[in-house]
Amino acid sequence: MLDLRELPLPLVGAPMAGGPSTPALAAAVAEAGGLGFLAAGYRTPEQVAEQIEQTRALTARPFGVNLFVPRPSVARADELARYREALTDEAARYDTAPGTPFPDDDHWQAKLELVEAVRPAAVSFTFGCPGREWLSAFARAGVLTLVTVTTPAEAATAVAEGAGALVVQGPAAGGHRGVFDPAAEPGSVSLVELLREIRAGAPAEVPVVAAGGLDTAEAVARVRALGAVAAQIGTALLLAEQAGTNAVHRAALRSPEFTETAVTRAFSGRYARGLVNDFMRRHDRHAPAGYPEVNQLTSPLRAAAVRAGDPHGTSLWAGTGFRSARPGTAAAILAELTP
Repeated sequence: MLDLRELPLPLVGAPMAGGPSTPALAAAVAEAGGLGFLAAGYRTPEQVAEQIEQTRALTARPFGVNLFVPRPSVARADELARYREALTDEAARYDTAPGTPFPDDDHWQAKLELVEAVRPAAVSFTFGCPGREWLSAFARAGVLTLVTVTTPAEAATAVAEGAGALVVQGPAAGGHRGVFDPAAEPGSVSLVELLREIRAGAPAEVPVVAAGGLDTAEAVARVRALGAVAAQIGTALLLAEQAGTNAVHRAALRSPEFTETAVTRAFSGRYARGLVNDFMRRHDRHAPAGYPEVNQLTSPLRAAAVRAGDPHGTSLWAGTGFRSARPGTAAAILAELTP
């Protein structure tokens, strides 16, 4: 089984669903000596299987697959209806309409079975813990399991259920916060403090990966000194040549028009950090909790905004250190982040 302590490069490529994570990016991170990841979120099992095959054709080095853990919906029909109405004018500007919510567990069972069958080196989980039965099954299959946690309590749950490693996500991270409770606001405790508390409470044999706001070699060295075996890198790779980041997102990351990030549930119904744009300003205050329903409502608008080249109508996920992101190959970007 993969041992994170033995990675030639103590860096993990963050799984970034919705386009940025690609087989080319996962393979490039792996070839550089780190651990690359595919993002299975929003993809069908068939698409995930194809991406695993493509990645294996590009590298013989270890890589992983990330899965979204389905949680009970906290959406309320009346709140969703009001939000849909609030989005109508926004949608009309792009000649589209808000989407229609429907039950969706992101093909959870089929993806678990796929990963167990094809056995990538690692599988990570976001939004929760898959449970003792599946964590044990992956361990028997020789697949390292990593659970994303945002609090010491979540870390204790993951360890108790048999997680092979923890990804400790701090508040500066871009994209979705991995909070287990879909109704809870994410905490603001710094990554440094989270690392100290979680590392002190977790068994020594459970490795910890640090994530969130690690945009310099100095930041990576700091979390390594606190006991993290590796640093997870996301925002810094959004401009990588091998990333699937769309042109609108790429341009926004480099534009002086966008000066700050914020955490919002306006796009998906779950809290996520991105560049502050007009959509966020208009809808953050009245966006309801409710994933995947809110994500389904806004999906047509976000896609239409990207087609129109409008950065103010789509999610622009990014961590607080987005200004440090630079274009280049994944290998060159990771070399700059290596202590």
